Amino acid sequence: MSFLICGAVWLLTVHLPRENVSCWGLRSADGSPERPHSDPKRSWDALQRQKRNWVWNQFFVLEEYTGTDPLYVGKLHSDVDKGDGNVKYVLTGDGASSIFTIDEKTGDIHATKRLDREEQGYYTLRAQAVDSKTNAPVEAESEFIVKVQDINDNEPKFLNGPYTAGVPEMSPLGTMVVQVTATDADDPTYGNSARVVYSIIHGHPYFSVEPKTGIIRTALPNMDRETRDQYVLIIQAKDMVGQMGGLSGSTSVTVTLTDVNDNPPRFSRKSYQYSVLESVPVPSVVAKLKATDADIDSNAEMDYHIIDGDAPGVFNVTTDEETQEGVIFLQRGVNVPVPTP
Repeated sequence: MSFLICGAVWLLTVHLPRENVSCWGLRSADGSPERPHSDPKRSWDALQRQKRNWVWNQFFVLEEYTGTDPLYVGKLHSDVDKGDGNVKYVLTGDGASSIFTIDEKTGDIHATKRLDREEQGYYTLRAQAVDSKTNAPVEAESEFIVKVQDINDNEPKFLNGPYTAGVPEMSPLGTMVVQVTATDADDPTYGNSARVVYSIIHGHPYFSVEPKTGIIRTALPNMDRETRDQYVLIIQAKDMVGQMGGLSGSTSVTVTLTDVNDNPPRFSRKSYQYSVLESVPVPSVVAKLKATDADIDSNAEMDYHIIDGDAPGVFNVTTDEETQEGVIFLQRGVNVPVPTP
């Protein structure tokens, strides 16, 4: 069996002239691929030399075709067909009649519906040349594929967004915060329709994003949580490698600066003065002090100590865990000396 299979791929609505129609890649019966030829005569000569050793490979159809006429897919031709009308072509398989039609006299195949590669990427069809009067096969049935060729009709999407992340305050410049990922439903193996680059739309100059990886890093050193503890970033992903005309999608990233213990406790006054009656029983609370700490959580938990004084052993201090106050209590009785007359 020998079939000449020619097809043309159109971009947008540009009609290729007849001399640009080329014979698409054929595959020999032993499975070895044959390079496509731009010269139809050369391909036909090859078919004649290797008669009955060829099967079809595939045709290509551009998705989302918006023309008013059926989209030309390709042409089937049997060497048994002498052009006298005694041979007709029959198309069966995936989408035959409902999507793809064939001119039974010429073998021309057209797509009659708009195709979406993201819904179905290829169609497997079978063609046969039969006697136009008896419908008896004059060639064995053969199978081929119509592949839907991608256009850039899908924008990148952040399927896991919006994001939240934390990074310690005072982190060095370039500290990794989080990685965002956008996916594009277009064909990653064809052109740049699914090649995404990342940029930061809102969040300068505090953070940056790596264009290829989507990794967000700190762009300023020593960001202080006590000055500002939260930032909302807007990250954009754009296909076509970020070129003009590419489609884009965006997501938000809320970054919280987590606390580190970088602030000491501070008292509101440099000194405090209290009086204690000699008759106060032991133990008795004689005073409460409270220091404040700009840090939070465990970094702001207090622990009070007496480090110096003129009455060693008389007083002691503990920490009230609920109020974070220092509670000074009498540990030993106070004896006030009586002045001599």
